Amino acid sequence: MESVRTLGALDWFHVRKGESTKRMRISRWGLGLGLACTLLTTDALAQEPIPERLSLDEALEIARRNSPAYQRARNDESLADWNVRQAYGGLLPSASVGGQVSWQGPGEQQLGNLTTGDLGFTNQPSYYFSSYNLGVNYSLDWATIREPERARADRKTTRARIDVAATDLTAAVTSAYVDMLRQVELHRTAEQQLENSRINLRLAEGQLEVGTVTPIDVGQAEIQVGRSEVQVLQAANAVETARMRLLQRMGVRVHQPVEPVTRFTLYEPRWSLDSLRSLAVERNPDLRATRAAREAADLGVSAARSPYLPTLSISTGWGGFAREASDPDFLVSQARTRVASNIASCVRTNEIYSRLADPLPTTDCSQLAFTDDQRRAIIESNDQFPFGFQRSSPSISLGISIPIFQGLSRQRNLEAARVQRDDLVHEARELELALEADLRIALAEVRTAYESALLEERNRELAERQLTLARERYQVGAITFVELMDAQTVLSGAESDSIVAAFAYHDAVTALEALVGASLRD
Repeated sequence: MESVRTLGALDWFHVRKGESTKRMRISRWGLGLGLACTLLTTDALAQEPIPERLSLDEALEIARRNSPAYQRARNDESLADWNVRQAYGGLLPSASVGGQVSWQGPGEQQLGNLTTGDLGFTNQPSYYFSSYNLGVNYSLDWATIREPERARADRKTTRARIDVAATDLTAAVTSAYVDMLRQVELHRTAEQQLENSRINLRLAEGQLEVGTVTPIDVGQAEIQVGRSEVQVLQAANAVETARMRLLQRMGVRVHQPVEPVTRFTLYEPRWSLDSLRSLAVERNPDLRATRAAREAADLGVSAARSPYLPTLSISTGWGGFAREASDPDFLVSQARTRVASNIASCVRTNEIYSRLADPLPTTDCSQLAFTDDQRRAIIESNDQFPFGFQRSSPSISLGISIPIFQGLSRQRNLEAARVQRDDLVHEARELELALEADLRIALAEVRTAYESALLEERNRELAERQLTLARERYQVGAITFVELMDAQTVLSGAESDSIVAAFAYHDAVTALEALVGASLRD
C-alpha cells in the first residue's frame, strides 16, 4: 500500500489501486498548485494573525473585528451620530456669504423701455463690477424643535440593530465553533473505530493461525478495516469543512490552520422559565430594536403635527458693490461736458441779470472751470474694482407663517405616522408573544437534549462493555466473527449517537442564548 497526502490537512490514508495512486497524487498536487495561485492572485486583505489554538472567546473577538456583515451594521452608528449633530445644528441660524465679479461691454444699455442713448449717455465704455453679500437666516418650527429628540431615538434604534447583528454573529460563530468540535469528536471516534477494526483483524488472524476460524473471517475483518478507513477519511473532510465555515463566520481567510481548545461541559439546565423570560424581555435584541423604533415612531407622530403650527423666520443681510469703468477718460469727458454746460448756463444767467431794469448781482463763472484736481479725483474714485466696495444699507426682516390649507397632505402624513407607530406597537406585541413561546420551546429542547445525552452516554458505555465481552467470547470460539462485528457496529453507532446528542444539547443552549440575548454558560 502506498501513502498519499491529500489536500486540506487530512490524515494519511491508503489507496489500493496501483498506478491510480500516482495519478491521484499528480491531480492533487495540481489542485493544490491551482489553489495556491488563486490565493496569490486574489485581493490580499490584511488579516490579523489567528492563533492555531483558538478559544471561543478569541473567535468571537476576532469575528467582531473582521465580520463584514457586523462591520456593515456598525457603520450605521456613525451616520446616526451625525444625524443627531445635524438635528442640533438645525436649532442654530444659517449663514451664507457670497461674491460676484462681472464685466459689461461698451455700448448702449437698456433701462426698461429706454436706452442710455435716450437719456443722453452715448458711447458708454465697458465696466467691471464686483459685489459681496452676507446673509443670516433663522427659521423655527415645531418639527425643528423636536428633531434632536427624534434623532436620538433613531440613534438608539440603530444601536439596537447593531446589537441584533452582534447577537446573530455570536450565535453563528458559536454554532460553527460547536460544529467544529462535533466534527473533531466524530473524527476521533472514527479513528477509534478504525483501531477497533484492526484489533478485530488481528484477532481473526490469530484465530486463523490456530485453525479455529476460516479465511472468511479474516476477509470480513479486512473489509471492516477498509470501511473504517473510508469513515476516517470522510470524518477528516468534515473537520476541514467545519474549520473553513468557522473562519468564514469570523470574517478571515479560510486557509489558516485552527484547533478549537474550548471544551463545553454537559450540565443540567437549572434555569427557570420566569428568570429567562425576565432576562429576555430586557436583553432580547430584536425586541429592544422594535421598542426603540416604536419610541422613534412616537416622536415621528409629534413631528407630523408640525405643519399645523406656525413657522417663525428671521433674516438679515449686509452687502457692498464696486464699479469701475475701463476708460476713465470717458468719465473725465463727461465731467468736462457738465462743467462746460454749467459755465454756459452761468453766462446766460449773468446776461439776463444784467439786462434787468434793476440788475441783480452776477456770478463769477470762472469758479466753475474744470481743474486738474477734479480730473485726478475722478480717476481715483473710478479705481474701485475689485475690492473698493461701497457698503449697501443693512436690512432685517421678521416673518411668521401660519398654514391654513395644503391639499390634505398634512392629514395624510399624520395618518401615515400614526399607522407606522401602531404597526410597531403590534410588532412589539407579536415579538413578546413569540418570545414567550420560543423560550418555552427552547428550554424544553435543552432539557430534552440533556436527558437524551445522558441516555446516549449510558448506551455507549453498555455497547463498549458488550464489545469487550464479545471479543473475549470470540477468542474462545463461543461466537462467530459476524457477531463480533455486530457488537462493534453497535458500539460505533452508540459513540456517534452519544457525540451527536451531546452537541445537540450545546446547539440547543446556543439557540436559547440567542433568544435571551445573553450568555448562559459558566
